[in-house]
Amino acid sequence: MSTNFPADVYTEPSPLDVNTLANLGPLRRMAGIWEGQRGLDVKPKADGPRKQAYVERIELQPIDPQTNGPQLYYGLRYHAHITKPDQVKTYHEQVGYWLWEPATGTVVLTLTIPRGMTAMAGGKTTADANEFELVATEGLADWGICSAPFLLYAFKTTEFRIKVSFNDDGTWRYEEDTVLAIHGLSEPFHHTDVNLLHKVGEPTPNPLAR
Repeated sequence: MSTNFPADVYTEPSPLDVNTLANLGPLRRMAGIWEGQRGLDVKPKADGPRKQAYVERIELQPIDPQTNGPQLYYGLRYHAHITKPDQVKTYHEQVGYWLWEPATGTVVLTLTIPRGMTAMAGGKTTADANEFELVATEGLADWGICSAPFLLYAFKTTEFRIKVSFNDDGTWRYEEDTVLAIHGLSEPFHHTDVNLLHKVGEPTPNPLAR
């Protein structure tokens, strides 16, 4: 855990630019509404790994600047909804925030899924990066993972990684690796997801910038 922090933990930065879209660093290219038609999920089943195609819609909208005393974040609130092709039933749903801290070059992802798990992943990059990777690890006080009792028993997440890469045509791609300690298996299972996202809608400016 980093301890390179100022003695004054109360005074907020001033002046503060309220235009989040202009201050998102590498996250600017993710702002908006996106769809991916060719997602691939490799998931655990009793008889071994199984591949599943999926369709995704994810909305990432700018929020007002957030401060913790002198610390400043710009960010996107997101909701991801995933189904199997030609189905209505939800296959996966996820909510949270993507955050950018300009002062330290840190990207943060918070994620919560409605099966009793939440995580916070972090990583360093630059404002003009074409790709970056974030990591969360079970057992850490920061950049950690928290699961409900049954998941800890049956499908404990020990590590989560996500790599984001941006393409010249305006699309972006993610690759996720969720490492699971599964009840009855001696080796960790790599539950992977990958998709390519195309923009279908522009972001709405954050409230203070409207």
